[in-house]
Amino acid sequence: MSKPHMLLIGNASARSLERLDAVFTVHRMPEDRDAFLAQHGGDIEYVMASGGGGVPGALMEKLPGLKIVSNYGVGYDSVDVATAVRRKVVVSHTPNVLNDEVANTAIMLLLTTARNFVHDNQYLRSGRWAKDGDAPLSRGIAGCRVGILGLGRIGLATAEKLAVFGVDVVYHGRSKRDVPYHYYDDLTDMARDVDILISIAPGGASTLKIINREVMDALGPEGILINVGRGSVVDEDALIAALQDGRLGKAGLDVFANEPNVPQALIDLPNATLLPHVGSATVETRQAMGDLAVENLTAFHATGKAVTPVPECREM
Repeated sequence: MSKPHMLLIGNASARSLERLDAVFTVHRMPEDRDAFLAQHGGDIEYVMASGGGGVPGALMEKLPGLKIVSNYGVGYDSVDVATAVRRKVVVSHTPNVLNDEVANTAIMLLLTTARNFVHDNQYLRSGRWAKDGDAPLSRGIAGCRVGILGLGRIGLATAEKLAVFGVDVVYHGRSKRDVPYHYYDDLTDMARDVDILISIAPGGASTLKIINREVMDALGPEGILINVGRGSVVDEDALIAALQDGRLGKAGLDVFANEPNVPQALIDLPNATLLPHVGSATVETRQAMGDLAVENLTAFHATGKAVTPVPECREM
């Protein structure tokens, strides 16, 4: 019996490929996409997407037999879910398995940014400690008010972990939740009242550049912005200007608007701590993400149901 055809967009681990090969005829998306799709597009029923530009609607239209898109990652803004729903194509993602590490990254990035650890590392390595004396004083976070933008699974994990640092957590999101944290229905108002703003918001049209100049000015010259959600949530040009002018104190970023291309102006800023989107990048977490991405495909093949469909597809 022939195996159904699956398209892999981006990369997958050897462990994932072995499991996929056992069930599917796996095709990797080549550089000449148009020629491949013209020849094989009609055969593809399953897609696993890990980077590679995601799965836009235009690509889906060239896969008339498509049944499911398994997205490797909890964020799925690179998949055209509206087109998928219209065509009754299920979209799945990998929630929960990366909560801890992304939350850990948010807190480590906050501490690194507040305490000037990157600067101080270079201060020692360059010989300035011995030459110039102690490094400049940094800032602690105990007693600070921390605002979380996006109190989903990762946001809640971050809030819970922050409790041991003696901070007051508040939040803003689409709606108020039954949680022991104060809710703000206006992001700018929250930014004005907090010392630190952590963004763990998903991407998409509804959150595009919602951390804008007004929000940054409200956070102020002593404020710290941390982003481990999506780069599109922050107006990057406004951020660079705010950090250059001193209207915003510091920023710690793991995500950017046009990854992996980071503006040189941002790289050059001494008050910005930058990471190459490594929030979930541990061996254990990425293995768990790969396992769940594969399981969504194999479960759908066996039962017609994905294990973790995105909210828009839960009733399909």
